[in-house]
Amino acid sequence: MKNGVMLQYFEWNMPNTGELWKELKRDAAHLHDIGVTSVWIPPAYKAHEQQDEGYGTYDLYDLGEFDQKGTVRTKYGTKQELHEMIEELHKYQICVYLDAVMNHKAGADYTEKFMAREVCPEQREEAKTEPYEIEGWTGFDFPGRGERYSAFKWHWYHFSGVDYDVSRKKEGIFQIVGEGKAWSEGVDGENGNYDFLMCADIDFDHPDVIQEMKNWGIWVARELNLDGMRLDAIKHINDLFVKNFLEAVRADQGDQFYAVGEYWKNDKETLDEYLSHVEYKIDLFDVPLHYNFYQASQEGEKFDMRELLKDTLVKAHPALAVTFVDNHDSQKNSSLESQVKDWFKPLAYGLILLQKEGYPCVFYGDYYGVKGVASPHHKIIDILLEVRCKYAYGEQQDYFNHPSTVGFVRMGDEKHPEAGLALLLSNGKDGEKTMNVGKKRQGEIWYEVTGNRSEKITIDAEGNGTFPVSGGKLAVWVKCEENL
Repeated sequence: MKNGVMLQYFEWNMPNTGELWKELKRDAAHLHDIGVTSVWIPPAYKAHEQQDEGYGTYDLYDLGEFDQKGTVRTKYGTKQELHEMIEELHKYQICVYLDAVMNHKAGADYTEKFMAREVCPEQREEAKTEPYEIEGWTGFDFPGRGERYSAFKWHWYHFSGVDYDVSRKKEGIFQIVGEGKAWSEGVDGENGNYDFLMCADIDFDHPDVIQEMKNWGIWVARELNLDGMRLDAIKHINDLFVKNFLEAVRADQGDQFYAVGEYWKNDKETLDEYLSHVEYKIDLFDVPLHYNFYQASQEGEKFDMRELLKDTLVKAHPALAVTFVDNHDSQKNSSLESQVKDWFKPLAYGLILLQKEGYPCVFYGDYYGVKGVASPHHKIIDILLEVRCKYAYGEQQDYFNHPSTVGFVRMGDEKHPEAGLALLLSNGKDGEKTMNVGKKRQGEIWYEVTGNRSEKITIDAEGNGTFPVSGGKLAVWVKCEENL
């Protein structure tokens, strides 16, 4: 995806107005103009209640079409509006990735009784009790939809665990007991086995479940004319299922059908192992890079900027890394809160948007704002997106050789011979760095596009320029327009 940019088009506090699909449709032309090539949309199907963000999934086949859970529309709009929005984005050559929440179901239509054992939350392989009968919310028959699109009905044996015993009004983690029942293999090893996350946990070892979820993936990709998916919570889902699910969807849609997985763990080795298990058929969000940004923003001058890319996916697997600064999971008051401080966000976006490697993802909250309050980063992200479109081409030479001032140059390429740039990031005092942009640049005059520096730099006979950066800022240097 040459110089592609993904935009996550939601944040955790979107209003329950049913307007998001219409808002995104209106925004399509603008997104095209600023260089966005794909949009990651939130879960587009019926949740257990209208105001839910979509991760409390009730019916994957109800895209805002049926009167269920007290509403026809989802939090974001109706199925018709969803279709119209996707058509408009496609008109502007913008790909659409659906957030696919397949780990669990919520808002069951009725309870069922079954055998289960309570397990230790910190060690799910350890039972706290012998098996006994409990009552759980596991019956899904979708009365508003009936058998439209799928006749599959969910029962207790399609799940591996629940978080509530209705008969005793008791919360906990209850592992369902029965023939072939066990926590899945191929999940994260945290808490002994991290198969269970929340609600009614889907059993991805059950053959009927596996087939139904593949059927849904193929159906929704066709129904919405999707270009790809963002797979939610894959550290809690059998990795073999993820591999087979994508094979099934791509067999129908073609190998170009895109997928990025959310495996939220700040550990490159775990992510390496996961990619190996799924045969490198999926991109992953670069969570370690996000945490490096977070740590750098917290520590300020104490952080060694030479370590900014240490143990990251974008270094280990550049073609499979989706780089990001923040998202709905890391933003303030979210479950995985690790929000990058405002002063560092321009530096982080400068890195992910201008470096050669990685598929950068811009967060709605950072571009548009949170809870309706405008983002202070909108302008700098616009500048960086424009620089990406015009100048961020060709090979990259890194200058990560100083604890507080680092940078790189992009050299331009055959198709963009006039392109090229020099990026510097400082988390300390004012600094400068002599960097080589190529002998062919001799005599060129370069300027700083963000407005953080006002001087001009002349490239010498060897292709070197000594580029300054202000303390705690970024500087992006490109050839003066009058030279072009």
